[in-house]
Amino acid sequence: MPSCPTMDASRNSGSCFLRPLRFMRILIVKLGSIGDVVHTLPALAALRRAAPTNYLAWVVERGGAAQVLRDNPDLDALIEVDTRGWRKSLMKGETRAAIREAVARLRGEQFDVALDFQGLLKSGMIAWLSRAPRRVGFVPDALREPASALLLTERVEVDDREHVIGKNLSLVAHLGYPAGGDYAFPIGLSREDEQFAEEQAGRLKQAFALINPGGGWPTKLWPTSGFAAIADRLWGAYGLRSVVTYGPGEEALAQSVVAQTRSGAAVTLASTLKQFFALARRAALFIGGDTGPLHLAAAAHTPVVGIYGPSSSRRNGPFATDDVVVERWDIDCRVDCYRRSCSHTSCMKIPVETVWQGVAKRMMNAECGMRNQPSPFIAQRSL
Repeated sequence: MPSCPTMDASRNSGSCFLRPLRFMRILIVKLGSIGDVVHTLPALAALRRAAPTNYLAWVVERGGAAQVLRDNPDLDALIEVDTRGWRKSLMKGETRAAIREAVARLRGEQFDVALDFQGLLKSGMIAWLSRAPRRVGFVPDALREPASALLLTERVEVDDREHVIGKNLSLVAHLGYPAGGDYAFPIGLSREDEQFAEEQAGRLKQAFALINPGGGWPTKLWPTSGFAAIADRLWGAYGLRSVVTYGPGEEALAQSVVAQTRSGAAVTLASTLKQFFALARRAALFIGGDTGPLHLAAAAHTPVVGIYGPSSSRRNGPFATDDVVVERWDIDCRVDCYRRSCSHTSCMKIPVETVWQGVAKRMMNAECGMRNQPSPFIAQRSL
């Protein structure tokens, strides 16, 4: 049970909820990855919506995830750190200077509350280094590194089996702010981002789907031949061209998909994350595995078909009721797997026809709002 401070606190059904103060300086600690950051955006939006005058800052790891947060309309400050780089060169003078500068900025902000959405020792340490008198996170059972709970002053009970967006919103509710309603994903797009998306959509001259064959982990990869077959069928059945997107180091995967298509209706496309988000808002469909682009597409309200293997779709999957997840239910080792290496990757051995059934279901949902029952492989979202 979370500990209750004596000021501005009340008990509600055995939990501690704080009456919102007139003004608070709140630090959000969510370092990465891209999907992690996207799944925390509804918590940021809820904090801003509930108390527009509060000061909201976010600490994030420098890199891809930080791109999503730059120029965010709901943030007052973005603090980028390089913990990965620091660990590699800890003894160098410039590294120590960078750490001192980051700590000085954290402490100079004089935060009232630090919300640790990450649940790692390093995120807990950042919250502690901020000297925020209240450091709020999850109970040890819901932390990726349970020892980080020692760095918290308040621990919130959650169901770690629920979708991570709901889990994150529980920290907002703990502060006494309403966290219900539709999920909002504040992402600051520039005029150039929108122009890029408009130009790409205009170049295609017709409706299109986004295909992302990357996965971050080798165990999340579905065969490129499968994506190529789906691209051909999208063209034949729906007249949809396929835009095959990729992240750093994944260009060969995208090129392999296009090379294996027979219809000639697929092209590769490089983009920034925000350009991708802008383009996703114009797409008829997204198909891909559990990786950053899928979560950005879901945030853009693009119809999604997710292909899931070692990770939990219930916790990390698309959240719209009509979205579809294709996954295997017949292998015991998939439960709480999250392995980045595997000798057999049986969970990703999903037939093309099964994925196509998921595509057809999602397209039908988009056209007429029908709710079909899931097959042993295909799960419609019901979070």
